Amino acid sequence: MITGIHHINLVISPSTLHLATEFYATTLGLTPRTVPHLQRDTLAWFDIGTSGQQLHIAIGKPEDFTHKSSQHPCFKIGSVEALTELRKRVWEHFERGGEAAPMEADRPGEEDSGAKGVEYPTRFFARDFAGNRLEFSV
Repeated sequence: MITGIHHINLVISPSTLHLATEFYATTLGLTPRTVPHLQRDTLAWFDIGTSGQQLHIAIGKPEDFTHKSSQHPCFKIGSVEALTELRKRVWEHFERGGEAAPMEADRPGEEDSGAKGVEYPTRFFARDFAGNRLEFSV
């Protein structure tokens, strides 16, 4: 039986693996972990809190980046306050720019860019430096 998610895998463009740590560790606060020795230059792994769940970043193929996909992971955040703080950090990185900056980010204090309705919890969206869509929710 399925008991949870071990990891999510997102792809990034070749030559941008170094940007994963800046965005996923520094901006989002995930903890980098050691990858298998033979894959050190092709993967980056991050722990998602103490849940045992992980985010894996791998080098993608050119066809992986031909359109903006709506496919995305949704990261659970522990409180509305923590979600608000993370949204601010992601927005600040977006505004600051740089190679590891998100391509898109929902502005703090404004409506999120997702579908609307009372069924949706407090959340926001962003696209990482490689264009992967990310959702963050309480």
